Formats: sequence, structure tokens, C-alpha cells
Amino acid sequence: MGLWAAGLPSLDERLDLGPGRLGTVLLLISAGALVSMLAAGPLVDRYGSRRVCWVAGPLSALTLLGPALAPSFPALAALAVVFGLGLGACEVAMNAHSVEVERAYGRPVISAFHGTWSLGGAAGGALTALFLRVGVDPQLVLVVAAVVVALLYLPAARLLLPSAPAHPETASGEVRSGGGGSLTWGLIALLGLAAFAGHLSEGAAIDWAALHARWVLGTDPAAAPLAYTIFSVAMTTVRLLGDPIRARLGSVRTIQLAGLLATPGYALVLLSPLAPEALTVACAWTGWALAGVGLATVVPVLFSAVGAAGERVGRALALVTAFGYSGLLVGPAVLGHVADLASLPVALIIPAVLAAVVSLAGAPAIRSLLRASPPAPAAPLPEPARD
Repeated sequence: MGLWAAGLPSLDERLDLGPGRLGTVLLLISAGALVSMLAAGPLVDRYGSRRVCWVAGPLSALTLLGPALAPSFPALAALAVVFGLGLGACEVAMNAHSVEVERAYGRPVISAFHGTWSLGGAAGGALTALFLRVGVDPQLVLVVAAVVVALLYLPAARLLLPSAPAHPETASGEVRSGGGGSLTWGLIALLGLAAFAGHLSEGAAIDWAALHARWVLGTDPAAAPLAYTIFSVAMTTVRLLGDPIRARLGSVRTIQLAGLLATPGYALVLLSPLAPEALTVACAWTGWALAGVGLATVVPVLFSAVGAAGERVGRALALVTAFGYSGLLVGPAVLGHVADLASLPVALIIPAVLAAVVSLAGAPAIRSLLRASPPAPAAPLPEPARD
């Protein structure tokens, strides 16, 4: 995902897409991802998240070959759907497995998993900027990455848990389970709204931070990906520290703090063109860093709450994940069309507002879940299968 996001300016220039057609491509990716997410939930419950990860992981990487090699916009549009199908199945399977590991481990650990995801995003952005700086063809970067990443899934998959824990467990930092009855439709709606808002704000940075630097601030093509890289580095750092933060502050205060930091971060990005010329880039980078810090714990906190609330991890996560990832995947596409009709700064007002919705919707939903979900005894961590 980091390589894909950082490579968007080069893809835009190679196929002469513009914000409207680029937004359409992102929308088609989201359509494929949402379909496969809803299908992956029942598959996880039936076959286990480990088996789905084994298949979906390498395939999701190889599907990047389609957009990377697309010779025209129509071909890119069709292959974007395939790319989205791979992403959606992989996201549900990995997040379901992270919930199983946290249950068995007995304390918050999901944020660290999302931290390594963000680490991949930061690495992808940094590598893309480096390769472009030394003159490597950006299309070649994506092709090689698709093959290498697919191979990297195989040794990692051998270390996954052989099966889900037999029953829900509790973890410190207010990660509790209610045996499947506490996750009502009203709570799903609130959690889904918070997930949608957080994912859209994050997706706006993933897909538009580099383009904002290029189109609005006028940075050179090699430096433009650094805007996304800074966002990813900030998010990665906080996610790697997020589990102790959640254990210390609790889930409710953590989700409240997220919106309080991300909203002024986006405000700085929006105000950066008005800053003195020597400070415009620094202002935007500071804003992206602050947004990354704020949004870092949103997804881990929400997914942990949803996964621990019911016994059918796959179906429960698939519902809220699809709702949330519609923000991550559909949101940036909508922003592209708004940017085409008005401007990119006008479009970025949307994630700035939704960053505040994260706290307004997430905090009461998690508070209700914690009241309705009694703690349960922890289970020992099973040994990973070595097949």
C-alpha cells in the first residue's frame, strides 16, 4: 500500500489521469475491496483466519501488477477492481487474526500490528522517493515490489496461530468480551461511523498527501512522496507505542485524544499555502505528522473493541471493517471528484471535519461496549503451527 500510494503521482503523469480519473480508479479499488471484505468474513469463520491469510496475502501483493502494468486508463480501471479484491480479503483476514492473538495474549497488542503495517507504508514511500531520486523507473519499482512482497508473506504465514482461541478473553486496557451479545446494531452504527471517519481521514493522507505537495505546494516530483512518508512515520511511531497508551489511558480516552490531535493537523495542511513561502512545506509536513499521530490509534482501538465483543470474529469484523474501509477506499475517490470540481484544498476540508467525528462517535460507542461486556478469563497462548 505504501508503494502504491507513493507511486500515484508517477502513475498520474504516465497515464495523464488528472484528479477526476484518478478518483475513479480509487473508487473502483474500493468497490472490489468492499465486495471481498464481506465475502472474507464468513470464510474466516469457516476456515480460520490463518488459512485465509495464507491465500489472500500473496494474492493481494500480486494483484498490484495489474495497475503497475496498465497501458491505459480503461485497462487501469479494470485492473483496479482486481487490486481491490486482493486488498479487501487480506485486510479482513489479518485483522481477524490480530484479534485472536490479542485475546490469547491477554493484553493490548493490536496497535503494534497496525504499527508494522504503517511501517510498511513509510518504507514504501521512502523507497519510492529514493528510487525516483536516483532515476529508477517508477513502473519497475511497483512490478518488482509486487513479486517480492508476495514471497515475503510465505515465511510470515508459518508463524500464525493454528486456530482461533476456544473462547473470548479479556485484555488489560479495557479490551473485554461479552460472548457475542453486546454488539448491538446501534453500537455497530456508531463504531462504523467512527471507523468510516477515521479511515477516510487516513485514506485522504495515503492517496492525496503526495499529490497535495505536488499540485498545491509545487514541490518537485522526487520530494512530493515525502509528505505521505512523514504521515506514515508519525503514525507508525505512535502505533508502536499505542498498546501501552491504551492500557494506561483506556480505550475511551484514547479515541477522544485521536480526534483532538488529527483535526488541527488537517487544519495546518489546509493553511499551509497561506504560510510564508519558506514555511509552506514545513507547515504541511507538520500538519501531516500531527494527523498521523492522532489517527494512529483509531483503527486498533475500534477493531479490538469489535473483535472482543463477539464470538464470530470474522463476520463482526467484516461488517465494521467494510463500513470503515469504505471511508479509506471510497473517501479518497470522492475527494478526487470534489478536487476536480473545486480544488484539492476544498476536498481536504472533508477529512478535517471527519477527524473530529472519530471522537464524537467512537467514544460513546466504546463506552457502551465496555459497560455491556463483562470481563472473561484469559486463555493461554497456543503454540504456532510449523507446517
